[in-house]
Amino acid sequence: MHIVAIVLVLVVLATAVATFAGRLRVPAPSLLVLAGIGVALIPGVPALHVPPQVIGMVVLPPLLYASAEELSLRDLRTVWRPVTILSFGLVFASAAAVGFTVVAVAGLPPAMAFVLGAVLSSTDPVAVTALGRRLALPGRLQVLVQAESLFNDATSLVLFKVAAGIAVAVGASVSLPAAGGEFLLLGGGGSLVGAAVAGLVWLVRRRTTDPVLETVIALVTPYAAYVLAESAHTSGVTSVVVAGVLLGRSGHRLTDAHIRLQLHAVHAVVVFLLESVVFSIVGLELPTLVRDLPSGTGWWPLQALALAAVLIAVRVLSTLPLTRAVKPSRGRLSWRVAGVVTWAGTRGVMPLAAALSIPLLAEDGTRLTGRPLVLVLTTAVVVFTLVVQGLTLAAVVNRSGLALEPEHTAREEDDARDALNRAALDHVEGLAELEAVPDTAVDRVRRALTARLDRTPETPDGTTADAAYRQLRREVIAVQSTELHRLYDEHRISDTTRRSVQHDLDREEAALGTP
Repeated sequence: MHIVAIVLVLVVLATAVATFAGRLRVPAPSLLVLAGIGVALIPGVPALHVPPQVIGMVVLPPLLYASAEELSLRDLRTVWRPVTILSFGLVFASAAAVGFTVVAVAGLPPAMAFVLGAVLSSTDPVAVTALGRRLALPGRLQVLVQAESLFNDATSLVLFKVAAGIAVAVGASVSLPAAGGEFLLLGGGGSLVGAAVAGLVWLVRRRTTDPVLETVIALVTPYAAYVLAESAHTSGVTSVVVAGVLLGRSGHRLTDAHIRLQLHAVHAVVVFLLESVVFSIVGLELPTLVRDLPSGTGWWPLQALALAAVLIAVRVLSTLPLTRAVKPSRGRLSWRVAGVVTWAGTRGVMPLAAALSIPLLAEDGTRLTGRPLVLVLTTAVVVFTLVVQGLTLAAVVNRSGLALEPEHTAREEDDARDALNRAALDHVEGLAELEAVPDTAVDRVRRALTARLDRTPETPDGTTADAAYRQLRREVIAVQSTELHRLYDEHRISDTTRRSVQHDLDREEAALGTP
């Protein structure tokens, strides 16, 4: 009952914070973290101890899956090289830098320092996606940040499992080939499980037309991918990411407009609730973890700042050589692109979930040295990045000059809609010549499409929409949807424009009623 009450309070708090965040034009995750810290500091508020399995199994799979579904595979193909380098090279470089730094400034044992380095070595897809929704970044840059946060997260958690196993095995010799083999087994196995789950779900959803069943399948898919991968002793996070990316590409071909609209609404509610609760938990956890610190660890704030500075420095040095792949430059490489990519690399829920899952005891039954300090440093770095980088990311993007102007996005959408309406009008004129559809239905649809092209209001004629008219409208919407995806495949519109226009087409088709 205590947990239920806390969750309800967090949902109410998150709703209020999200409302103010929208009015203040600041990212909600940053305010949620600050609100969580403020609530935790109120006298009489009970200490919050969240079991790691609650975050790992209940919260993370749907949030990771939602982030992976939003990833554009078309744009990913253009930046796969820098994404691969960042997802592996930057993860290992960050883990090593954090490990050496924390040994020097905090005196942690090397094994636990390596665990902390693995925990903090990746950006968090949940936080990055939540912050990125507000930014109008160019397609390649947005995909680079989002894809890196997904894939380096999977890499770092696989690295974390290897590091935690080394830390727990007191006195055991470390075999680099064995550790590398375990890394490949966890990552590769998770990818195979995710692909298999995506294939099975694709086959099932192709044969499902019930909106309720479709919604249940969509909600269960990330949990199935995670649980099956973990049961097979592979990476559940990798499995969820792979399944989400593959199914996100073919989602528009698996369902109709009614189901897509319903799934969009359900996903929006689920993601909002889970994100709200989990970012509030990050803030609530920090004061509790600090109170549990042993004596002699009072320098943790400065140590956390040092780790955050090291992570930012390593990220700048790693991203600068890759900016040419994101924004081809004439002459020198762009500091602006490197700055945006670096500042968008916030840490979030995933590092906290990994740190909380560190075992309490080693294999010989003794308590793991430094575990409380690792938890505090992890949470402090997460809070720092969410608050400092989150609240200033929009300013950094605006100062960089890389953000797309609202007029650019609106103009692209208008051009796309014009192309769709012209393709639909050509189709209607062809039907009129064949006399395959009643003239009244053709005239109504023709007038509506012409009004849209002329930017004039559509004037209803007062006639009742008959079956022939509704069928023609559905046929026209199908033609427009095909044209939309052709424009997208030819790189003439962005993924954001494609999603926005497709959503409008779905709403228009749903308004016609069931066939």
